[in-house]
Amino acid sequence: MKTAGIIGANGYTGSELIRLLAFHPQVSLRFLYSRSHPGTRISDFYPDLIEVCDMELTDKPEEVDILFLCLPHKESRNWLSQNPVGDEVLIIDLGNDFRLDAKFGDRNFIYGLPEINRKHLAGVKSIANPGCFATAIQLALLPLAAKGLLKEVYTTGITGSTGAGQSLQSTTHFTWRNDNISAYKTLTHQHVDEIVQQLDTINDQNVQLNFVPWRGDFTRGIFTSSTVKTEVERPYIEQLFKEFYEGEPFVKVSEKAIDLKQVVNTNRCVVHMEMSGNVLVVHSAIDNLLKGASGQAVQNMNIAMGWEEHLGLNLKAAVF
Repeated sequence: MKTAGIIGANGYTGSELIRLLAFHPQVSLRFLYSRSHPGTRISDFYPDLIEVCDMELTDKPEEVDILFLCLPHKESRNWLSQNPVGDEVLIIDLGNDFRLDAKFGDRNFIYGLPEINRKHLAGVKSIANPGCFATAIQLALLPLAAKGLLKEVYTTGITGSTGAGQSLQSTTHFTWRNDNISAYKTLTHQHVDEIVQQLDTINDQNVQLNFVPWRGDFTRGIFTSSTVKTEVERPYIEQLFKEFYEGEPFVKVSEKAIDLKQVVNTNRCVVHMEMSGNVLVVHSAIDNLLKGASGQAVQNMNIAMGWEEHLGLNLKAAVF
């Protein structure tokens, strides 16, 4: 049994980790860190955790085997600078501090997308968890990149309100979000550089990604549609996707149209292709808090620790 601590435990990704780790057979939660609410029980924030986890939040971290950083973007590096962590501790950062700049002291953070980096994640002590949009879009494009078929990509993606984090914003109010859709950070989303950096490592030419994200009027989930032009015929592409993801425990290539409810409350990604002439559209769907954040963090932990990849992640979709 390994011990784990969560920094930023009362946020959305932190609380999702609690829900997953509370039933993980190889992990025991030792502390839940919060600078703003020490002394408060986590179940007072999230009543669904009553009798699942009633631990008190603390602002005093303890020694653990595994440390999850669930802080706002750009804060993980500062926290580690002020709170030194032993080299033997596995650190998994759910923010974006180490996705592009992987170096921190003697640590080199490995990009934690198992579908391309599984062999590099085994046994490591520093993992940079991918972004939610970055995960969904990359899983839609990786098989094409592996054959050098990407040049210019046009992607739209819609995300639930939990993607904006727990801090209240004008665009997360129920009265604004309900029955409403809007575009934001058009062509400038912070995940673009992360996506392109990874795709360029396996594609034989630089990828131009034109990404338009949307805010959706639902709580959780991401649905993306990526459009590319190709002279390759559809049967080849379908076989390419099936072979690329064969044996992957959390990616399913679907011959039928997909929808968001297939993946909400799971660590799965579903992918579906449509084609007209030389225009290919690849759809992908994930839960932004699970395969897009906390679920993938647990998957990465399992790989790094040498455990079975499904541990703690046998979850049922919320289809009704």
